[in-house]
Amino acid sequence: MGKVAFLFAGQGSQYTGMGKSLCEASPAAAAVFSLADSIRPGTSAQCFEGSAEELAVTINTQPCLYCVDLAAAEALREAGIHPDAVAGFSLGEVAALTFAGAFSAENGFTLVCERAKLMNTASEESQSGMVAILKLSPEQVVEVCEREGDSYPINFNCPGQIVAATLRSKKESLAAAVKAAGGRAVPLAVSGGFHSPFMQSASDGLRQVLANLPMEAPAIPVYANATAAPYEGADREMPARQLVSPVYWEKTLRRLWADGFTTFVEVGAGKTLSGFVKKTLPEAVIVNVEDAESLGKAMETLKGV
Repeated sequence: MGKVAFLFAGQGSQYTGMGKSLCEASPAAAAVFSLADSIRPGTSAQCFEGSAEELAVTINTQPCLYCVDLAAAEALREAGIHPDAVAGFSLGEVAALTFAGAFSAENGFTLVCERAKLMNTASEESQSGMVAILKLSPEQVVEVCEREGDSYPINFNCPGQIVAATLRSKKESLAAAVKAAGGRAVPLAVSGGFHSPFMQSASDGLRQVLANLPMEAPAIPVYANATAAPYEGADREMPARQLVSPVYWEKTLRRLWADGFTTFVEVGAGKTLSGFVKKTLPEAVIVNVEDAESLGKAMETLKGV
């Protein structure tokens, strides 16, 4: 078996009850939530009992998903399963950096909470949102967005699936333009146009937060969304740059494969990233950990890795 990469899930994969059985099965996972509650009281309750509407609000979504991501990864580490590298989708990159030792557990959670607040504010100020675009090439999506204006390709997820950020008032117009080009557009239930120029104020604010936050060089490679390449040392600029840069996820997966990674373990809520891996790297071994049951299965699959 080749090298193993942990992939930390991003926003949109949240659901009521996430993380609960992980905490019951793993002391290491429970410790992640305990620390979160000491900094942001009620985080565990939101994950375990919060409504879909409550969890969809960015200032709740990001801290909650971060905890599930990190809890799943720590449960695996507790079981003796260690990745050779990590990558995280959007907010998952903060969890990946924390797991890799770039931030302490406390500072990583503090960072994701500040990130959520800044992005929520920028979303409301810009009145932006997202649209998933299917069945068009990257070049076609770029062309459609440029023609529409105030629209930007932001998530290059996998072959045939790209997400664009646009003004909420332009979602229907962008969808019509995508249809005219032969594609299909699906409006996404997220509160802002992340990873685009709409997030400039959030990026500037996060840069200030990072300037005062201790950061170390990651102990294992962390592949960055904005470059599809590993972080170079304690790069404080990269997490802020990420907010206004596209997420090059397909490119990241292909870079990992080229670097010898053949086993991909999605840690966190849902199986969205597992789907992206399957569509991009059909020969890869794919495992996910989001609850006690999937943790047990993953441990069997990864035994001896």
